[in-house]
Amino acid sequence: MTRDSSSIHVIGADVGGTKTLLRLARVTDGRLETLAQEHFDSGAWESLTPMIQAFLKGKPAVSAACIAVACPVESRRVRLTNLELWVDADEIAQACGIPQVRLINDFVAVGYGIETLSAADIETLQAGQEKSGAPRAVLGAGTGLGEALLVWQGDHYEVLASEGGHVDFAPVNEEQIGLLRFLMARHGHVSCERILSGSGLVAVFEYLAQGAAGSGVVEHTDAAAAISQAALAGSDPLAVRALNLFVRIYGAQAGNLALTAWAQGGVYIAGGIAAKILPKLKEASFLESFRNKGRYQEALSAMPLRVVTNPQMGLAGSVAAAVRLAAGH
Repeated sequence: MTRDSSSIHVIGADVGGTKTLLRLARVTDGRLETLAQEHFDSGAWESLTPMIQAFLKGKPAVSAACIAVACPVESRRVRLTNLELWVDADEIAQACGIPQVRLINDFVAVGYGIETLSAADIETLQAGQEKSGAPRAVLGAGTGLGEALLVWQGDHYEVLASEGGHVDFAPVNEEQIGLLRFLMARHGHVSCERILSGSGLVAVFEYLAQGAAGSGVVEHTDAAAAISQAALAGSDPLAVRALNLFVRIYGAQAGNLALTAWAQGGVYIAGGIAAKILPKLKEASFLESFRNKGRYQEALSAMPLRVVTNPQMGLAGSVAAAVRLAAGH
């Protein structure tokens, strides 16, 4: 590797249980340019270090790297929650010759990614009245339910990690109370993530299927995708009901987080599921559930609410964090 004195090179990484994305970027006079990006099979590696070494072969030397990992980050060496893949910041720094290496949770990276978005990456569900420098909130259902808070720090937003996806599920009507009882019998404690996730959508479908006519939707290898696709196509009435219930609960939890953060800077819906069910999120039930907070309905109606459609928002956020790290921020 060689160093270019006129530019700073950084790496962003989005490390998941299935795949890892690595991006090399160059910063010149404040302008960010992607030089290379590669996709790796996470399960084929025991450690991230040799993966980064392979990616960097023949490329310029890197000043900083920010690595987003799908697990809590409490030290500089972590193992992914759902895969025997180790990520060691100090080992990467030494083996790859990178002076600064930072580990962050994958949803913290999503939070940093918000400031990288363009108008083409966003669908606005409610324009609201955005207040400059006010807190923001981001949540997203996918394999689990990620949440993060963003607070203004002088000239940029800093992201606060959260495990808010594991808060108690709060049903708001008899149908949802029945869902709570159904899931309590399975799990005991019922968090929002038990519903607002891929496996959660399947659980909602199974709850509604009790005593109903049979449906072959859940027999697919990816049952959650099959349910959402059948619901959007209107080809399976039970799938339609399941996705409708999922969307109402999703909207309610987005409203809960909006109140918790007092997110007058905007609420962003990210994660792997949102873009795939965007037509449903644009229907009235999601926004109605978001606003349905009693005396605070008017306040929720004034908060911007947006869906992120860029699937690589977390990778972009990790690159943005690496740029800040290289600049000493």
